[in-house]
Amino acid sequence: MTRRAAGEHRVAGERRATGDRVNGERPGNGSLEEPVRQRLLAEATRLFAERGFESTSVQEIVAAAGVTKGAMYHYFDSKDDLLHEIYARVLRLQMERLNRFADAEGPVADRLHAAAMDVVVTTVDNLDDSKIFFRSMHQLAPETYKSVRAERRRYHERFRDLVVEGQRDGVFRDDIPAEMVVDFFFGSVHHLGTWYHPDGPLTGQEVGRHFADLLLNSLRP
Repeated sequence: MTRRAAGEHRVAGERRATGDRVNGERPGNGSLEEPVRQRLLAEATRLFAERGFESTSVQEIVAAAGVTKGAMYHYFDSKDDLLHEIYARVLRLQMERLNRFADAEGPVADRLHAAAMDVVVTTVDNLDDSKIFFRSMHQLAPETYKSVRAERRRYHERFRDLVVEGQRDGVFRDDIPAEMVVDFFFGSVHHLGTWYHPDGPLTGQEVGRHFADLLLNSLRP
């Protein structure tokens, strides 16, 4: 651990031990905690986008959010945790929605189309978060990086299960491994941040529909 990181964790421990006040109130007041947490995430997202993850300090984040370092360390152990959460909150939303589509009634082709369209729309709706994360994820601590990869893997495997179900039922072609189908599709989704712009000719819904149509057409027997 670097001297700087050690200092950050020492301050975090001191703040937790002394019950540092968060925005004027002690931690545990749910009505005040969430706005502070959201401000920290919003300012971290903005600063990471403007300056880059590596060039943004914890002090700059807390100053922009109008809180103390102790308040930040109540919610996040480190700057790594902030970067992780920027992406994790999007992934949690996508996982919750994917489970809903996967567990719904109806033909597997319809459920896969809905899931494929949704992951594009939710990525576009949170494009800054996704761009920042994929640009900076290599700078995460090894254990955090490993955790993120595991979370993404669970999402991809749930999505893959829909492809496997369709292949098993004869709805989708089975001469292409489901794993390869998923890798190809999500490679395109992760590339959205390099070309999509909200002011462009297509809405997120339209891009999502095109992506989902292309996926389903490629899986026809």
